[in-house]
Amino acid sequence: MAENNPFPGENNTGHVWDDNLRELANPPPRWWMLGFWASILFVIVYTILYPSWPVGQQATPGLLGWTQIQEYEQGVAQVDAKRGPFEEQISQMTAEEIIADPGLLQYTLASAKVLFGDYCSACHGSGGQGNPGYPVLADDDWLYGGSIAKLKETITNGRKGAMTAHANILSQEEIDALAHWVVEMHDGSEGSAAGWELYRAKGCNACHGEKANGVLAELPGGEIVSVGAANLTDSIWRFEPGGFESARHTIMYGVNQPGIPETRDAVMPAFGSVAKVDDVEVRKLDDQDIKKLAIYVHELGGGG
Repeated sequence: MAENNPFPGENNTGHVWDDNLRELANPPPRWWMLGFWASILFVIVYTILYPSWPVGQQATPGLLGWTQIQEYEQGVAQVDAKRGPFEEQISQMTAEEIIADPGLLQYTLASAKVLFGDYCSACHGSGGQGNPGYPVLADDDWLYGGSIAKLKETITNGRKGAMTAHANILSQEEIDALAHWVVEMHDGSEGSAAGWELYRAKGCNACHGEKANGVLAELPGGEIVSVGAANLTDSIWRFEPGGFESARHTIMYGVNQPGIPETRDAVMPAFGSVAKVDDVEVRKLDDQDIKKLAIYVHELGGGG
């Protein structure tokens, strides 16, 4: 091949393909060789200083004694040292006192934002805007009450909505009439007299209240008594997209009714519940985290 080399003055091996593709015999650039040997030296030094080579069930420890767990624990200790004074204050103060302290409130909201992202955002959205089928937390409309006490109760014990399925209780005409009336109410109308009469005659007021606003009673201190029934007089729909068909579906099949596949699903887990893991009782969230989350959600909705 070399005898027929069409590039006799070139430093190549004589291997030529397709008339002009050839294999050159030039040495690599000096900078490349320096980098190559430096990388080999680096690997040797690294494996001497840090854990590297597997030996049995473990790796060689390295002269520096460094481990990932050790670095992680040091990092956690540094974070805990920064957070410690704030966490101590939070543990000794009520939620109302924390809200009244701007500096501590800022820390609490920043800390709780992480908790909210881990435990709440999958259903309620990263900003509390509510993913499809789940309540919005960033407005002032509350099913069970938006006070700190109610929010702590909700987060701790969870919620499970309930509404009777009326498909076999009411006639189709009555269901349609109630659904139309609910739409009127949500659109800002006072509702027809016939609608109000049917609403009360069928016992809807037992849960939704005499004024259909979800309020059963208001105590002297301003606390609202509610069973979690929706307010039918505002423009907010618990189950999207709202409107006649949505209202009709809810009236017919109810909420969380066993044995009815079409029923609405409205369940929030209890984050203060205790579970056993390897015979050790573990809570999803402790009291301090629940307090911080209650403050965070309270501030999302502007209080209430």
